[in-house]
Amino acid sequence: MSLTELTISQIKEGLEKKDFSAQEICRSFLKKIKEKNKEVFAFLKVAEEEALLKAKEVDGLISKNREVPLLAGVPLAVKDNMLAEGLGCTAGSKILENYIAPYDATVVKKIKEAGGVILGKTNLDEFAMGSSTENSAFGPTRNPHDVSRVPGGSSGGSAAAVAAEFCPYAFGSDTGGSIRLPSSFCGVVGLKPTYGAVSRYGLIAFASSLDQIGPIARSVEDCRIVFNAIKGKDEMDSTSVEYPEFKNWKLKAKSGRSSSSHCNSIIKDLKIGIPKEYFVKGIDPEVEKVIKSAVKKYEELGAEIVEVSLPHTDYALAAYYIINPSEASANLARYDGIKYGLSMDGKELIDVYLKTRGEGFGAEVRRRIMIGTYALSAGYYEAYYLRAQKVRTQVIKDFEKAFQKVDAIFCPVSPVLPFKIGEKADDPLSMYLVDVYTVSVNLAGLPALSLPVGFVKELPVGLQIIGKPFEEEKILQIGEVFEKTWKI
Repeated sequence: MSLTELTISQIKEGLEKKDFSAQEICRSFLKKIKEKNKEVFAFLKVAEEEALLKAKEVDGLISKNREVPLLAGVPLAVKDNMLAEGLGCTAGSKILENYIAPYDATVVKKIKEAGGVILGKTNLDEFAMGSSTENSAFGPTRNPHDVSRVPGGSSGGSAAAVAAEFCPYAFGSDTGGSIRLPSSFCGVVGLKPTYGAVSRYGLIAFASSLDQIGPIARSVEDCRIVFNAIKGKDEMDSTSVEYPEFKNWKLKAKSGRSSSSHCNSIIKDLKIGIPKEYFVKGIDPEVEKVIKSAVKKYEELGAEIVEVSLPHTDYALAAYYIINPSEASANLARYDGIKYGLSMDGKELIDVYLKTRGEGFGAEVRRRIMIGTYALSAGYYEAYYLRAQKVRTQVIKDFEKAFQKVDAIFCPVSPVLPFKIGEKADDPLSMYLVDVYTVSVNLAGLPALSLPVGFVKELPVGLQIIGKPFEEEKILQIGEVFEKTWKI
């Protein structure tokens, strides 16, 4: 096994036994990035010098037999809409092309304090607006499984980096599926935490009531390790909360997770909800087949499969694409050519605004700003934004009612397989429909896991496991059963 194939726990064990150094690990990943990044284009910026200095620092602590945290010396990648002091942060946009972060996002700060080695910043759809990572101002990222296809978005660079073995894990952000979709398309594990479970301080704001930071990794265990390192209340983010202790549930973490007896004890009597609205016309039959096969495997272990209804599913996507652009239009008003970022000359102040925003923002960002501004404008607020928020309330109630009957909800991450680059680029509505199974989770603020459960030819398919608020550990353990029991 090469060093770039190791999990977080394996790297930690190897460092403790001094089988290799943190610098060796770091150089192995940097070498692979240099060899393959041009083809995949997962990284926008590689911070080689900074990464090697941090790895050397960790080696120094280990050589003195100091106890180091679990993530010390473990390389990672950071989506380029999260600030890391001294590194550029573009959000995939020309308007921030030369912006250097003056401070660390809270998740970056926590990882640095834990000894993590940041390899660089990954590509994304501009301001995280997209489902394919084709909207980046710096070029599209490609799927490592088939470079003619998209990796999903908007965290496509992060998911592709993990899938291509450029790093063991990466940070993504999820506003309507942006961790889960690329994780599914790239065949890796992605966790979208409960809204408020992880601080958003230092994340470039897109839609503030929907955005959430989470990990993308090769295994469920690695996602758990990273999530536990970054969760919790942050005084710099008023929407973050003190994470509640995991209790009152039979799946409480214990040793020997991979044993068959433990897997059986986890799944026995588990009630899994299958939303009838999610398996209808429009889903790729091959995707549906893989998902139903995964559900069947859980049933064979003793899980009870229960049909549930999420009746407002038909309206969720429309509501999301009102709320999302409305919040984006407000958040992106700060990019005016005056405070920071790109600034174009003009005779009048209004010319500076118009030229800067016209030149700096890409087509998708401009589209969402216009939709959002229209939805919030006088005379249309009640007809669009207010009505969308009422639909959101109904979506939350749908999930609350379903979770009275079941422990978790299973469904596809995406109705389709990874599509060809350019295939949907000129059809925004078709692109938005890719998010049909993921946006409801953000509207309701729930945690959800994207778990690779099979392939259609060479293309991965992800199962989405949705849980109740702050039950990340439950869905992680449920996902781990599949990972440990059935190798794909």
